[in-house]
Amino acid sequence: MSRPPTAGLPAAPRITRPAAPAGDPGPGAPSIAALRDGVSRRLRDDAELLAGRADRTVLRRAVARALAAEGVVAAPQIWARLVRDLVDDLGGLGPLEALLRDPAVTEVMANGPSEVHVERDGRLERVPVRFEDDAHLVRTVARALGPVGVRLDRGHPFADAVLEGGVRLHAILPPLASTPTVTLRRVPAVVPSWSDLAASGAVPEALAEQLAEAVRARRNVVVCGRAGVGKTTLLARLLHEVGDDRVVIIEDAPELQRPAPHSVHLRTRPATPDGVGRIEVADLLRNALRMRPDRLVIGELRGSEVADLLQAMNTGHDGSMTTVHANGAQEALVRLEGMALLAGLPADAVRAQLGTAVHLIVALGRDEHGRRRVDEVVAVEPSLRGPHTTRWWSR
Repeated sequence: MSRPPTAGLPAAPRITRPAAPAGDPGPGAPSIAALRDGVSRRLRDDAELLAGRADRTVLRRAVARALAAEGVVAAPQIWARLVRDLVDDLGGLGPLEALLRDPAVTEVMANGPSEVHVERDGRLERVPVRFEDDAHLVRTVARALGPVGVRLDRGHPFADAVLEGGVRLHAILPPLASTPTVTLRRVPAVVPSWSDLAASGAVPEALAEQLAEAVRARRNVVVCGRAGVGKTTLLARLLHEVGDDRVVIIEDAPELQRPAPHSVHLRTRPATPDGVGRIEVADLLRNALRMRPDRLVIGELRGSEVADLLQAMNTGHDGSMTTVHANGAQEALVRLEGMALLAGLPADAVRAQLGTAVHLIVALGRDEHGRRRVDEVVAVEPSLRGPHTTRWWSR
């Protein structure tokens, strides 16, 4: 059983005050801003922090000791809230941490220090959370990026990284944006089952059976839709149907966590601040083809790698899958064709390869209430005039 934050410290006298809202230590209690500098100074000399890796549990104990040394006295519930909020501020994402503790929140968007929105259960809503100012927001995000080796400053005013725990963070600073802007996306810790997807209305039960059978039959599948409609979630569910096939998965961020028994994960790498060392999807795909894959999976197609993937789908890697940003199935085909043309393939070759490489396109969207769902599935077949589509399933 873990010790409470005040374990080993003199008991604080009880102060009878009403409970404060999250992020507010309570009436009469010191503010986080007022305590931050003093606690930070004491943490620099904390023996436990200096002795080893400072995970959240260790930091919580160190903050409690620092608060006691600062002479802070508060009721137990206010004390615990102070410790939690200081740990969030000094070792996490500040006031955004409380939002990420809500399992219904999938995305957090800070449009500057005083305008924060979340996506909760498929709906966007503004929340009463704020940072002190621009500098506080930038300082908090830059500190969170430090352990993963990503810079955020005037010389590198944007960042894209995956934090510990699977939260994907994107930040961009002025003058590229009018105000420091941060977007957080949380990857679900558990892939929803087909029953879960049917219960939410995302994938009807009959369609789920058809999609699972298509994967087992080694059909090549493209999942498309706008941002935030659940493309990666559906892809992860489909990958649970591949059996014992060896799957090589290529992603920018590790969103598909061990979806198949025999899977190998490859991840892209951004360039260093000096502009060298960048590893792109196309580089990893060429490596993956030498790794004896049964199936190839690309988290998101965005460029020239589509040419290599189409060739792989046509040369023995049946059952491969990917996602692409597009508003519908027909738009996805047009986008795939455009990317392949930009990669340098002749137009006739692109249309021929698309018609034989892609078997199904699953288009996702949202209903009138903002809930994610499959809108349609089309089958793709070759023809003399290019890939021909037929309606496989629709609402």
